[in-house]
Amino acid sequence: MKRNKKTVSANYLDYIPVHNEKYEYSTDDAGNVTIFIENTGLFNKIAQKCFKKPEVSQIHLDEMGNFIWPLIDGKRSILDISVLVHEEFGEKAEPLYNRLVQYIRNLEGYEFIKLIKTEENK
Repeated sequence: MKRNKKTVSANYLDYIPVHNEKYEYSTDDAGNVTIFIENTGLFNKIAQKCFKKPEVSQIHLDEMGNFIWPLIDGKRSILDISVLVHEEFGEKAEPLYNRLVQYIRNLEGYEFIKLIKTEENK
């Protein structure tokens, strides 16, 4: 199994998440975030024609995701975000670091965000 260099070489909490400009998103009046994914490619075109699949999928974030998404501004590290999440959700967010890092990894895995290094972890 290939090891991710980010988790080995530096503290994951020191990375700064940034939205991927490839994906559009919107926030409604209640603060709910929806990420839009354009379904492109041959397989998706066939699925759209044959199975009436949408051209654009919508991903709706949960309560904590709705809070975290606007905090991803290219300035705050994951550690900075964790402090704000703890202030907002308290014990409900526990185990805080494990949950937040896994959530960030999921966003990165779907390429909704990118992680950049801070000066401390270069």
